[in-house]
Amino acid sequence: MRTRTDASVHPVKPGQRHPHDDAPDTTEAFTRLCDLPDGPERTALRREVVEAWLPMADRLAGRFRNRGESLDDLRQVAALGLVKAVDRYDPERGNAFESYAVPTVTGEIKRHFRDHMWTLHVPRRVQDLRNRVRFAQHELSQTVSGRAPTLSEIADRAGLTEDETRTGLEALESFTALSLDAELPGSDDGYSLVDALGAADPALDTVVDREAVKPRIAELPEREQRILYMRFFGDMTQSRIAEQLGISQMHVSRLITRCCDRLRDQVLADAA
Repeated sequence: MRTRTDASVHPVKPGQRHPHDDAPDTTEAFTRLCDLPDGPERTALRREVVEAWLPMADRLAGRFRNRGESLDDLRQVAALGLVKAVDRYDPERGNAFESYAVPTVTGEIKRHFRDHMWTLHVPRRVQDLRNRVRFAQHELSQTVSGRAPTLSEIADRAGLTEDETRTGLEALESFTALSLDAELPGSDDGYSLVDALGAADPALDTVVDREAVKPRIAELPEREQRILYMRFFGDMTQSRIAEQLGISQMHVSRLITRCCDRLRDQVLADAA
């Protein structure tokens, strides 16, 4: 049994020209959607309009296949864009629905790639360069035979500088990232990327500390500087230092403690 809403969603008549062969005639349906209040009848009509235009959304999704995302996921994204187009379309503006829906659905798919498919965050400008370079390469591959297009040829076709083209080419290889456990090319012993990563050098903290304390040590009396050098750089015991300087070990201990406390306070004060 046909409902009242079915009568306003029907295919294009035979012989009638249309941008899409399977595009339905939903003019009346959109007019009624604008007049109907929220409720079951409007919800049912809205659902029928979306379902009628799904073939167009699927076709748009198919244009983006083989780019690292499954076609089923792309169809879902395209369907979401179609729903947005149906909800936002205003027939009173006088434009055909498909002229509004196509860029809306396409934009939704492109946003999906931009926001969810890049492993690392890449600036929008670099993403745009990547797309322009990719399209230029595809066009040149149909006209240049027997070799790959050169950097200058790609730049001319894309309308970019060579530096911008080089950035776009680098971005082509950066859409996804290899796992750190991936074996390096040419490696027969299981050597992976993680094995090539460096580690934090614990001596870096020591370098920072030495540079921070160096000017303060220079301000100490010569005897205190000598004591600190023999203790911490010459690795001498307090008793041996006392013998060389002709003072008691207790005195050496007090001098070292006093100097270290003073240097620490001064360095912390400098940092603050």
